[in-house]
Amino acid sequence: MRFFKDASYQFIEKRRKAYVVSATVIILGFGAMAFNIFSIGSWLDYGIDFTGGTVIVVEFAEETTAADIREALGGAQAPSISEFGGVDQYIIRAPLEEEDGDIEVVSRRIRGELEASPAIGAFEVVQTDIVGAKIGEELTQQALLAILFSFVLTLIYIAFRFEFRFGIASIIATTHDILITLGFLALFRVEISLPTVAAILTIVGYSLNDTIVVFDRIRENLNKKGGRREDPIKLIDRSINEVLPRTVMTSMTTLAVLLSLLILGGAVIRDFTIVLILGVVIGTYSSIFVASPALLEIQKRWEKKDKKKKKSSRSRGGRKAIPV
Repeated sequence: MRFFKDASYQFIEKRRKAYVVSATVIILGFGAMAFNIFSIGSWLDYGIDFTGGTVIVVEFAEETTAADIREALGGAQAPSISEFGGVDQYIIRAPLEEEDGDIEVVSRRIRGELEASPAIGAFEVVQTDIVGAKIGEELTQQALLAILFSFVLTLIYIAFRFEFRFGIASIIATTHDILITLGFLALFRVEISLPTVAAILTIVGYSLNDTIVVFDRIRENLNKKGGRREDPIKLIDRSINEVLPRTVMTSMTTLAVLLSLLILGGAVIRDFTIVLILGVVIGTYSSIFVASPALLEIQKRWEKKDKKKKKSSRSRGGRKAIPV
């Protein structure tokens, strides 16, 4: 059984509608970022990995769940809680609030709230660490450098493996995916932690992979007999339809795994999984409705420049020398 075996959808003709959808979502994301700057002081909701805070490892004498700890520390307002190495060991990541004064105050407050809760039995604080805001700045810079470095390597690889214009189109699509993902994080104020950054970098890889699959088929069809003379819109549409079964099935199987993680993985990896799910959907969409149309627009401008060069060279070559 093969899905989309005889697919003949006209994707490129719908590119202007896709442009409107993408532009609307990106503008909405930028608006959410601007609103966040005025409301929370930063364009994204950074966690303690980036802003600094206290990391406390607690070991409980009796069986205790993350839900019990979260309820003891304020329910929905509780800091990040996740399982640690041993049995009944949990790691609590608490940001440094302005009213707390310093990190020791945060640590004492968490201890007091745990001791006051009837659902929490005896416990021991195994380790207390401090995460400085300076480390968060370095992590932010490294994440940005990693994305920029991936763009450069992608451009070099695709320019060598395909053609330079393919590389530009793939970077446009990947930038589109990152902007929409960041807009989603800003709009729903998903906490930015190291796993979230890892998810964004994973989205970059997934988006590029999906785009290269489509571009590889476009290149194959271009190199076939008569491919260069075929209408580019028809050629790109045919190429997308030919790889559509692979694209859709890859995305569906990946989403099945991620949905299982979202349902069974618990709150610890929830944000990480949600970002990945969003990235898979956007990456599949962009490889069809952003990367391929971008390649078409670049190709049109490329051909215009080539025609101008040929005309100018002919005009120079056709001039007769004026006898002296």
